[in-house]
Amino acid sequence: MAPQREWFEKDYYKVLGVPDTATDKEIGKAYRKLAKQYHPDANPGSEDRFKEISAAYDVLGDSARRKEYDEVRRLGPGANPFAGMGSRGGTGGGFRVDDLGDLLGNIFGRGNRPGRTGGARSGSTIGVQRGQDLETSLHLSFLDAVHGLTTTVNVTSEAACHTCGGSGAAPGTTPVVCPVCSGRGVINENQGLFSFSQPCQACGGTGMSVETPCPTCRGAGVEHRARQIKVRIPAGVEDGQRIRIKARGGAGRGGGAPGDLYVVVHTERHPVFGRRGKDLTVTVMVTFPEAALGTAVKVPTLDGPVTVKVPAGTRSGRTLRVRGRGVPASSGVGDLLVTVEVAVPEELSDEQRQSVEALGAVMDGEALRTSLWSDQ
Repeated sequence: MAPQREWFEKDYYKVLGVPDTATDKEIGKAYRKLAKQYHPDANPGSEDRFKEISAAYDVLGDSARRKEYDEVRRLGPGANPFAGMGSRGGTGGGFRVDDLGDLLGNIFGRGNRPGRTGGARSGSTIGVQRGQDLETSLHLSFLDAVHGLTTTVNVTSEAACHTCGGSGAAPGTTPVVCPVCSGRGVINENQGLFSFSQPCQACGGTGMSVETPCPTCRGAGVEHRARQIKVRIPAGVEDGQRIRIKARGGAGRGGGAPGDLYVVVHTERHPVFGRRGKDLTVTVMVTFPEAALGTAVKVPTLDGPVTVKVPAGTRSGRTLRVRGRGVPASSGVGDLLVTVEVAVPEELSDEQRQSVEALGAVMDGEALRTSLWSDQ
């Protein structure tokens, strides 16, 4: 993957709060912690921070991208080809966007690697090229998101040609070493004190030449078709979460690696439960006598009802915690948050009305309100 402008300008290690010597496990742990903390559902207004964290993990969470990112950081700001670029991509020194691929190729020393090219000028064929990253949506029921499952998603994109397997050569034949560049993929041009490398026009920078093109893809090695891709959804996945499936995106060209597939999960609402991260929420109704005197009520959970003790004097809106009855996740099982609401009947029978009036006669509402306000 070619370096992005942000690679020169952002310290992704600092974004995740880890040292540049952190292991893959430490990086993953830091990402999960920050993603939970700044997820827009749990922390409204943190969308930009959440995107920044996700972008950092997209690079550092992939060993190949992390290696190239570390190389960019090692080169330092002086190697930034984007420095000084205006809104139209120009620079005061006459730098042209057309030359950006060649410059990046020279920075990373790709000009002399067989089968690789740092870029191609206008009108030429791109050589080895990584496949595009794809994104698709997956709608899950509340319980499937909680428990996790393995399912399939439908994706229509470029994929390796089913006839030639991606080689671009007709069945029974194979690509041969390009006779022009001898398999290097580039042609060197000496101009005085400087030497420039350009993609070989004969093979498009791949270093290989297809003498008999595949009749299905006409030598491209890829075709546009629908695919069913198996996806494992982990337990506790949240609404809006992006799951990365490595190497299941668009097909690469010229022997390039395939891109990644990102699955965006959308979760349906549950008629009883709500969610706050890995905690489940539920509301239980009690009568005024139950709230005043205390009681024990049965509350639904994912694994069957449990009995919850409501202390005497519980106010409407109080939340009680039942540990270990929430959503299972890699970091442990969450809790069940039970919100107690005192039910106020809209209609009363004659007997109920008499009882309430008798209670009202012995309870001084005005004194209660005065006491409450004096405490503020």
